[in-house]
Amino acid sequence: MPTKRGQSAPIQAATGPSKATAPAEPVSAPQAQSEITIHSPTKWKLRILGTHVTLQEKLRLKAQQDLGIELEFAPGGSAQVMHQASTQPKSFDLYEQWSNSIRVLWQAQTIQPIDSTRIRNWSEINQLTTQGRLTSDARVGAGDAPNKILFVQEDNSLGSRVTDRVSFLPYVHNADSFGYDASQIKRGIAYETESWSWLLDEKHHGKVAIVNEPTIGLFDLALAAQAKGLLQFRDIGNLTRKELDQLFSILLEYRKSGHFRGVWSSVPASVELMKRGESSIESMFSPAVYQLRGQGIDCVYASPREGYRAWHGVMCLSTAVSSETQDAAYEYMNWWLSGWPGAFIARQGYYISNPQRSKPFLSEAEWDFWYRGLPATEELVGTDGSKVAEKGQRRDGGSYEKRFSNVAVWNTVMQNYEYSLIRWNEFLSS
Repeated sequence: MPTKRGQSAPIQAATGPSKATAPAEPVSAPQAQSEITIHSPTKWKLRILGTHVTLQEKLRLKAQQDLGIELEFAPGGSAQVMHQASTQPKSFDLYEQWSNSIRVLWQAQTIQPIDSTRIRNWSEINQLTTQGRLTSDARVGAGDAPNKILFVQEDNSLGSRVTDRVSFLPYVHNADSFGYDASQIKRGIAYETESWSWLLDEKHHGKVAIVNEPTIGLFDLALAAQAKGLLQFRDIGNLTRKELDQLFSILLEYRKSGHFRGVWSSVPASVELMKRGESSIESMFSPAVYQLRGQGIDCVYASPREGYRAWHGVMCLSTAVSSETQDAAYEYMNWWLSGWPGAFIARQGYYISNPQRSKPFLSEAEWDFWYRGLPATEELVGTDGSKVAEKGQRRDGGSYEKRFSNVAVWNTVMQNYEYSLIRWNEFLSS
């Protein structure tokens, strides 16, 4: 498959060995230098719509410095920005969120195919994106694994057959679960005693918070109900109307009894809930865990025995973007896979789809902790400079391969998505 202008190379994930090489043992690491070169004398401006997860000020300033492009970040809650992106393509040039956005935006025709031959490091994209798993014996997980919705087919549908046109730039991703305050809840054992059922445990009545996003929070609660033995789903990545009714019948009773402290719509809001002691256990994204630790709260990111709810970051190109701005958009997409950005987001617990490119920008101690799951050989700090790991501490859940070998379900827009929205809104308003 073409990977650079005028050159071609095979996609490593599609033609490589059946078992992926662990990122900790590279054949050769790329040099820690930027490949981004701007050839236009004009001053570009790029409008990027997304969430607080990636639309961070430090990233904006670094990209502006490296690219000479004026960047306008518009972060918001996940449900809010997905609605805007699906109805107002003229309001953004690039959209950053998660893979559960893709089917909605593709059907709404507000995003256009990305030409992978214009992505300079495309050949470095790993097997998790292109095949749905890092190793041949890993669980792919239910729902929309990224490879199922990545490639644009000849009939303009999305599928796993490799083509030069893709629906999104694959970049940031993670395996998510829930966070809990170990000063309030006894610390569990990863993959053994930690369980999604904790979200519905009566011991945590009134102290549980859920993310306000039906394609995410719904799966957290479905996993919890199934783990607690309240329901058994045929396919947790594609619930039937009957299963949704059964699930929400249970959840509404929990809601009315005051079991849930509330819902949150942004990472800062989730941090505040636990920081103020209003919640002791909640749906959580990785940056929130490390922000809380940096503030002295012993927040544990659970490794549920049932498996993680995984997501893959997507960067999408608006159908309304101008031809001039499109060039800037491709430069920005290339920048994200150039090394430094992947190292930056690793320090808040996220992975990048071509990790070897970022390895030279991380210290050996950081690489071993974040990607290999080894004990920290020194105190480590996060993106805000606060301490996120003590010497000797391991990353919750272990290595990149270990965590992504245990995926229960991917963030997904189900066939009954519209009906799930009705039931979700009923749950919120009850």
